[in-house]
Amino acid sequence: MNPTSAVSVAFDPLLSWEILAGLGAIGLVLIALSLAARARGTFWRLGTLAVVLLALANPSLIEEQRKPIADVALVVVDDSDSMSIGERRTQVQAAREALKRKLGQQEGLEVREAVLPASHIQLGSERPGGTRLIETMRSALVEVPPERLAGVVLLTDGQVHDVPAIDANTKSLPPELGGAPVHALIAGRKNERDRLIVMEQAPRFGVVGREVTAKFKIEDPAGGTAPVTLSVNGEIVRRIDVPVGKAVELPITVGNPGANVVGLELAPGQNELTLDNNRGLFTINGVRDRLRVLLVSGEPYQGERAWRNLLKSDPAVDLVHFTILRTPQKDDFTPVRELSLIVFPMRELFEQKLKEFHLIIFDRYESGSLITREYFRNIAEYVKGGGALLVSVGPVFATQRSLYRTPLGAVLPASPLGDVLETPFKPKVTEIGQRHPVSANLPQMGDPGKDPDWGRWFRLVTSRTERGNAVLSGADERPLVILDRVGEGRVAQLMSDHLWLWNRGIDGGGPQPELVRRTAHWLMKEPDLEEEALRATSVGGRIEVTRRTLATTFPQVTMTAPDGSTRTIELRQTSPGLGLGVIDVDKPGLYRFDDGTLRTVAAVGNPDPLEFSDVRATDTKLKPLTEASGGSIMWLADSSDPDIRSVRPGRAAGGSDWIGLRRNEGYTVAGINQLPLLPGILVAIAFLLAIGSAWWREGR
Repeated sequence: MNPTSAVSVAFDPLLSWEILAGLGAIGLVLIALSLAARARGTFWRLGTLAVVLLALANPSLIEEQRKPIADVALVVVDDSDSMSIGERRTQVQAAREALKRKLGQQEGLEVREAVLPASHIQLGSERPGGTRLIETMRSALVEVPPERLAGVVLLTDGQVHDVPAIDANTKSLPPELGGAPVHALIAGRKNERDRLIVMEQAPRFGVVGREVTAKFKIEDPAGGTAPVTLSVNGEIVRRIDVPVGKAVELPITVGNPGANVVGLELAPGQNELTLDNNRGLFTINGVRDRLRVLLVSGEPYQGERAWRNLLKSDPAVDLVHFTILRTPQKDDFTPVRELSLIVFPMRELFEQKLKEFHLIIFDRYESGSLITREYFRNIAEYVKGGGALLVSVGPVFATQRSLYRTPLGAVLPASPLGDVLETPFKPKVTEIGQRHPVSANLPQMGDPGKDPDWGRWFRLVTSRTERGNAVLSGADERPLVILDRVGEGRVAQLMSDHLWLWNRGIDGGGPQPELVRRTAHWLMKEPDLEEEALRATSVGGRIEVTRRTLATTFPQVTMTAPDGSTRTIELRQTSPGLGLGVIDVDKPGLYRFDDGTLRTVAAVGNPDPLEFSDVRATDTKLKPLTEASGGSIMWLADSSDPDIRSVRPGRAAGGSDWIGLRRNEGYTVAGINQLPLLPGILVAIAFLLAIGSAWWREGR
């Protein structure tokens, strides 16, 4: 662009404009009086006044050397994931090259480009997903002054999820545009067809064991019905046929506490654009309802209240507690009506409502005729069917009245040896206990091989571990806490009745609340306390895979990405029994993990991405923006090489086969030449000539 020049007149008054105006007013009044008196030479006096005032105004001739500023045309390219469908990227690339060529031929036009890449939203970000094309445009316009912007061209499939709302009356536009036109060139084809699933209601929380309701709808131009597969945590639950276009409510049972990843997968239809929107994924966080615990205590002792207080302190626990104040074997001629405070409802507890309890605890209970062998057999079957049992034994466990000699002994992991050690000892975490989540990293447990900073106990019932794992040991390294799985249920056995000493703080106390809490939650199958567990947690753009095991080595884990590709992960030990692997991922969706024994899934980013909620090319979303700005919309399938025209502000900026760019005609001043219009000698000559002419006219 060649520099140009412009000439103008400027004034630099020797006196302020107010004084000049005052002098001019006085002069005009005097001249008016002269005209009224018909004095000669009045017009020459007027000329003299004009010369004086003009000289005081000090006019100059200004010549500016102007350098034109190039206008800016912004091309915004949508390269989001939905652009990979069909020939959209090919269409956009062809239009992009044509625009570069034609815009480059425009004199005084600078072309800038902004690209919205695929998966541009950081995984795990709280920002909304979808195609944020207008956000990309506004970010690029930050460096472009509005008065230089000639126009914006959007190359996209029209699926833009951040188009601002345009008021139909005011047609308010983003201020960055400065009134410049916005044009949209749409890739894809008109009236595309695609089958997709639309989630209308996805529950986030649910009570374990109860049903929650999800609501979804199938959209398919072909109509009819469509098969949908329901899966939970990667396991197929059921298959159903769903009518197209009708909202369907689907009941889902919350099976586990914690995260339950639910997937709905729609079978492919005809002429599918993509299968990514044939899936609906959401996570239900399972929470437990109030836990029902049955505590049956033997003869009262100091530790009974500790058990009761500990369980009653948890607001999530409904405790039913019975204490056997006197067994039938103790015949002291006490009247029958005084043998108990209330009737012990054995049949109701151990037959009718047994399965309603989440956990049964026997604390120093001895066998006898109060609870019959048939009821003990019911409890054993309850455990095998998925129930939880905790047995805290006392000295009687080593005698003939031991619970081990009842049908309940079939599910107890440790058998009594007949001895009771009355000696001080500090409970210790065993080698396998260091890897078990119930006992690993208990407070004040100390380093391996060293005594923990706990108080001492003074009694231990000797036993032999028949099954399960002894996670704590007592005197002479004998089993103290044994955990075992029986059928579908679980059993914990505590071989001492001195746990209450920790609660009282005797000899420094110990982690009684934490140990009991972990044991109870393990018995009730809390996922975080599983000793053999594979977990995958999404953290932003990465997945943390953890493997808990009682073994000393960790198996390899195979990851299957949403696109079907696989990857092998090696885990490193972070603590005994706990391995960790971290994988960076760049695509949202459902990732599956398998170590040959255990399987799990992780939903990364938004598992139901807005980007693929609807991938049909459309001009509907951008039409309000282009119309309000005076731009145009064209389909690249119809015209991939539109004409480029330069238009003045206020003129039409688009047509059916052309796009217009505003001509702003901006410039910068490169230099200024200033020439006085009334040099001093010229002013003096004009003044003398005018005043002399006035004097000569008056003298005639």
